[in-house]
Amino acid sequence: MKSKYLLTLGGLFSGIAVALGAFAAHGLKAHVTAYHLDVFQTGVQYQFIHAVALIACGILLTLSRSEKAQKYFSRAAICFIIGIFCFSGSLYALALTGIKWFGPITPMGGLLFIIGWVLFALAAMNFDEVKQ
Repeated sequence: MKSKYLLTLGGLFSGIAVALGAFAAHGLKAHVTAYHLDVFQTGVQYQFIHAVALIACGILLTLSRSEKAQKYFSRAAICFIIGIFCFSGSLYALALTGIKWFGPITPMGGLLFIIGWVLFALAAMNFDEVKQ
C-alpha cells in the first residue's frame, strides 16, 4: 500500500474521529442512554488511536529500506483500516440503533487491531536504516 494513501486515510479517519467525538459530546448525549454514549465514545477512541497508527505506518513505510518491514507495515495498515470499520463502525451502529446484532462484529475488529499491532512489531524488528 502506498504511503500517501495511508497518510491520507490516517488524516481523514482522525478528522472524522474528532467530529464524531464532538457529535457525541454535544448532539448525541440527549438522545441515547449513558451506556450507548459510552459505547460510541469507545468507538471514537479506538478509531483515533488507529488513525494515528495508520499515519505512523505511512511514515515508516516510506523511511524503511527493508522490503520485509515495508510488507509488514502495509499489512498492519490494512488490518488497522478494516479494524476501524469493524470495531468502531459496529460500536457506532450499536450505539445509534440499539440493535445488538452489531455487537458480534466488534471482536473481529479488535482481533484485526491486535494482528495489526503484531505486524507493526514485526515490521519494527525488520526496520533497516532510514532511506537517504
